[in-house]
Amino acid sequence: MFTLFVLCWMFSLSCSQSSPEWFQNISTNLFSLSGDILLGGLFPINQLTRNLSNRMEPDNINCESINEYGLGLSLVMKFTVDEINANQTLLPGIKLGYEIFDTCMQSAIIVKPTISFLTEKSKKQLDVECNYTNYETRIAAVIGPYASEMVTVIGKLLGFFLMPQISYGATSDVFSDKSLYPSFIRTVPSDKWQAEVMVLLLKEFNWTWVAVVGSEDVYGQDGQREFSKIAEKMSICVAYQGLIPIYNDPGPVVNTIIHNIQATNVGVVVVFSLPEPAVVFFKEVIRRNITAVWIASTAWAIHNKLTSLPNIHTVGTIIGFTDRIQTLNLLTTYTQQLFTKLDEKRKKGSPLASKSGTVNPNNPCPQCWNLSSDNITLVTEPAVQHTAFSVYAAIYSVALALHNMLGCNSNACMWDAKRVIYPWQLLDVLKRVSLDINGTNLVFDRNGNPNIGYNLVEWVWNNSSVHFIEVGNFYQNLSINMSLFKWHTENSKVPQSMCSAVCAAGQVRRVKGFHSCCFDCIDCMPGTFQAKEEDIQCTKCPEGQWSVIRSTNCTKPTFDFLSWDKSESVEIMVAGVVLLVCEGSVGILFLKHWGTPLISASGGALSFVALLSLMAGCLSLLLFLGQPGDLVCRLQLPLTSIFQTVTLSVIMAISLQAGLCGGFVQNGPSLSEHLAEMKINFVRAFLSCPIKPLLGFALIQGFNGGMALISFMCTFMAVKPVRQYNLARDITFSCLIYCVIWVIFIPIYTGLTDMQRSIVHVSFCLTSNLGLVAAYYFPKCYLLWKKPELNTSDHFCTFLEGVPPTPPQEEPQPKQNQANN
Repeated sequence: MFTLFVLCWMFSLSCSQSSPEWFQNISTNLFSLSGDILLGGLFPINQLTRNLSNRMEPDNINCESINEYGLGLSLVMKFTVDEINANQTLLPGIKLGYEIFDTCMQSAIIVKPTISFLTEKSKKQLDVECNYTNYETRIAAVIGPYASEMVTVIGKLLGFFLMPQISYGATSDVFSDKSLYPSFIRTVPSDKWQAEVMVLLLKEFNWTWVAVVGSEDVYGQDGQREFSKIAEKMSICVAYQGLIPIYNDPGPVVNTIIHNIQATNVGVVVVFSLPEPAVVFFKEVIRRNITAVWIASTAWAIHNKLTSLPNIHTVGTIIGFTDRIQTLNLLTTYTQQLFTKLDEKRKKGSPLASKSGTVNPNNPCPQCWNLSSDNITLVTEPAVQHTAFSVYAAIYSVALALHNMLGCNSNACMWDAKRVIYPWQLLDVLKRVSLDINGTNLVFDRNGNPNIGYNLVEWVWNNSSVHFIEVGNFYQNLSINMSLFKWHTENSKVPQSMCSAVCAAGQVRRVKGFHSCCFDCIDCMPGTFQAKEEDIQCTKCPEGQWSVIRSTNCTKPTFDFLSWDKSESVEIMVAGVVLLVCEGSVGILFLKHWGTPLISASGGALSFVALLSLMAGCLSLLLFLGQPGDLVCRLQLPLTSIFQTVTLSVIMAISLQAGLCGGFVQNGPSLSEHLAEMKINFVRAFLSCPIKPLLGFALIQGFNGGMALISFMCTFMAVKPVRQYNLARDITFSCLIYCVIWVIFIPIYTGLTDMQRSIVHVSFCLTSNLGLVAAYYFPKCYLLWKKPELNTSDHFCTFLEGVPPTPPQEEPQPKQNQANN
């Protein structure tokens, strides 16, 4: 608890705006400081100015072009060590020193200072030994380097000695492998996290068709590989991958990369690159006037080399990731005081000392003697401000590990000049430190990675000047504020980046080509459905269920029927009522003239039986209305057919027809059985009584038709009685009408749906019923009503039993013919 209190207090000093007293005593030695315990610093202070590919001898390599970003970070290390020494609460009685070297971002240069770090403290030379357990190196821990490429050069060497190496910028996930880099720790999150949050961002906006560009170094290659691996698992397709050379001329390769990006027609490009290659890439993007959404990795997301590019605002939308850090507000004030002291020394003509105790004799920046307040941007640039915390945390982590290792309290440490600090012992303590900085707790996992997340920032331009808006953050989960995004598009809407449009519901994807994001949308046909959004094949409906085209589920079928309130049902009932009225009127008229010759000739009581059968047949058609059931279906066809049979044959053949109807009922399925055995290949259908077997239906109707046909043939050739009522004519026409109606019925019925069949069946029954009434009964009604004087035995003697027929008489001859004879 004491340690945490001390660190919080010390960090609060670094964040305060007033200048503490110890600022008056800071040293102007920028890159070296003697001390009881030394730290080694590796920073990219300069840039290479010559081509190392033609290097023939292992001579000295000079880098003379200043890298302001790396120089600014080296000043952060000096500030942090000076702060720890001045406060004397973390390491009381112990002075930390440092030696800062330039890496020049070159493997041929970084090896030299690394070897010097590993020299033995007492001898200042590197001996070859079998066991380095009791080997105390001159440097207690190494801070840096910045680039992953440089860590791959020295990381395994430092790991052999188990010397603590705390990087403030190397993010490649390969360093999480402790079997290869056992002493590596970092204060920035691993690129594995960065790749993961990039993919989560793409998923958030449904960008599934992207290109990935990286710098041709460990950072870019590992980041690109990690991103592609995670993207594939998250159903995001990488349309193209390209690497920007960093050791050779990048121009031709960059042209090829941009050409391929345009050819793939992607709208989003992930750039996993160091700042220098990214500058070359975006210069060509600007020249070609290409716009897209650019996802920036932490290395260049807010780097001034990119933000200062002319016309960078024309490339579209840039979204970048930065480490979630605390701001060192006191750093700018400290640097201002440092530059003031340098200016005072220059005015006195006092050259900057080159040596002091164990000071590094190789000054990485001789021209830094001329630094002044005009160079304050070295530490105020956004990129430096964001990385400064990582350097600060790395040094404080080592200081806290020393505090714990040496058993320090607020007054003293268990320390004397003879105390030995072995690097492997310090490493063991360092892995377990818990650093609390202004409310931010920093710990390392077993792979040496910190519990630090990311901020998500968007570049926003005002009059071509850029500033950054924080639109989200990430630590284990991505959180973004959609309303803060400002899309640099014509309609200010979210840009699209998909190989194929999203399929509609009820469609599955048929992949075309090599990428799963490129596909055709195929409709799921009836009887199949789309089970999941990512399905590539439609799923067959289970037994007893069905679906319509482009369905996402199957359902049990719904049945329609001729309900009483349907227009078709109303029309049928109206027609039936009209027909019943007609038939009832005929019956009343026949009763009124009961016993008359016409009634007797028409069959007497049997004519009433036939008429009642017609009326019953008309009423039986009501069985076709309403929801059918087993009983209704058993009665429906037999009743309608038997009543027609009665009408045609009265009672002569009713027994035969009853046998046919009984066989139909017995052999045909019930409605319940019909539904149980029905093959479901529909979602909605009309429910009607099953007409099965069809042969039975044909026999029933054929019997009636056959009787009508026989009656027609028997009366068609009958001799017309002279001066008597022609009853044969009524039978002929009624049977003819009946036969014609049911012959027409056959081709119409076979080509209809279930609902149409029911309606047609009822309609033809009504029509045939009407035909029989109209042809057989209406002429008799006309005679009874209009010509009652003809209702005599003489007029019907041919058809009346016991009445002698009237002998045929010759027609009277005209008188003129008689005279001629």
